[in-house]
Amino acid sequence: MRSIDTSYGSDKDGLIWGYRFSPERAAEPIGADDVAAFLADDEASASHDFLWLHFSLSNQGAERFLRRSLGLPDAFLESLRSEVGSTRLELDDGRLVAVIHDVLFDTTFDASEVGTTSLCIAPRLVVSARLRPLRSMEQLRTAVRGGQAFRSPVELLADLLRGQANVLADILRKSTARVDEIEDRLLANRISTDRKELGALRRSLVRLQRLLAPEPTALFRLLNRPPAWIDREDVADLRQAAEEFATSIGDSAALVERVKLIQEELAALVNEQTGRTLFVLTVVTVLALPVNLVAGLFGMNVGGVPFSGHAHGFAILVSLLVTLTVVLAYLAFWRKRD
Repeated sequence: MRSIDTSYGSDKDGLIWGYRFSPERAAEPIGADDVAAFLADDEASASHDFLWLHFSLSNQGAERFLRRSLGLPDAFLESLRSEVGSTRLELDDGRLVAVIHDVLFDTTFDASEVGTTSLCIAPRLVVSARLRPLRSMEQLRTAVRGGQAFRSPVELLADLLRGQANVLADILRKSTARVDEIEDRLLANRISTDRKELGALRRSLVRLQRLLAPEPTALFRLLNRPPAWIDREDVADLRQAAEEFATSIGDSAALVERVKLIQEELAALVNEQTGRTLFVLTVVTVLALPVNLVAGLFGMNVGGVPFSGHAHGFAILVSLLVTLTVVLAYLAFWRKRD
């Protein structure tokens, strides 16, 4: 029988990757078995080394390891099974606990393709855990594997936030290009299939904005009273990252408002076309009314039908109906022009 892999790209403890960072040096990979020794090493503490451990919550061993081996705060442990909701950023027992959101790594952007990452940041340790791969987290790992050095856990967090801002900016660029195409077709009065697409795009952007918008606010609130172990340089990095993220959120809000205006313009055009169609139908009905009325009266085959004995009765009646129809058409189109 073929065995089934239930590790989901992680080891037996749910660790997907682990890195040890040293000042001015590229990160070194580290396993879960080396974590306890590092945290107990006083020399590593004096040298300002720190670890980044990233776990997969799809592996059942991850949560057991996090609860048993790392002594993490309750706020972080409670966030591991939380559903996608609002962003959180708080201090618990001197450590920074964050719940952030991002677009999934292996999909195109969609309203439902948003995942959550839980973070716990301490002076010597960064722990992140997620259920599914997220785009900004994978980009940060690529930078670490490429040799980028980080002097502190807070600088790592700031780079992650910049990655989030870049992912959001990329989504906005693609969405803006699509909105530009729709707007060009709107100016050319081609509105066949754009309303449904605009609605889906607006819902996606609004949901993403709702999830990510609290993040810069939470960061700024934290930066007003940072923990003692965060130095000024780290505070400056976090503030810059928060400002970049806030700019992306503002651009998202502007794009949502632009989509809303285009939807309103499309609705106005549709209403105008509907009104024009109803007007034509009404005019046709009014023009056909005399013919239908006279045909109904003359088709009753009762005595006293006008012109029944006249040699030119049919021609006279047709002439009267044509004249009446022309007069009604003139009145209808004259009112429309007026």
